[in-house]
Amino acid sequence: MISEKEVKHIALLARVELKGEEVIKFQKELSAILDFFETLKEVDTSKVDYDFHLLKDYFLKSVELMREDIFEPKSQEIAKKLMELAPQKEGNYIKIKAVF
Repeated sequence: MISEKEVKHIALLARVELKGEEVIKFQKELSAILDFFETLKEVDTSKVDYDFHLLKDYFLKSVELMREDIFEPKSQEIAKKLMELAPQKEGNYIKIKAVF
């Protein structure tokens, strides 16, 4: 089981203030999480590809099916109107005050 000192150290690193009973609660919870990782270490992954993902094929197919972006004429009209309304412009960009 993870010690109270370790829980307090983790809380300090996470900048979380823990009261006495919370330390004990998190001691149990963090220990359970670490125990679960020990269980996962027992699983044989030697035959699994390093880049295996259950949804990999789904994502690849959905990317192939995506349409190319289309800049419609209506969008161009709106962009022109917005540019005309901008107080300061530089090329095709609206100039604004620096944020930082």
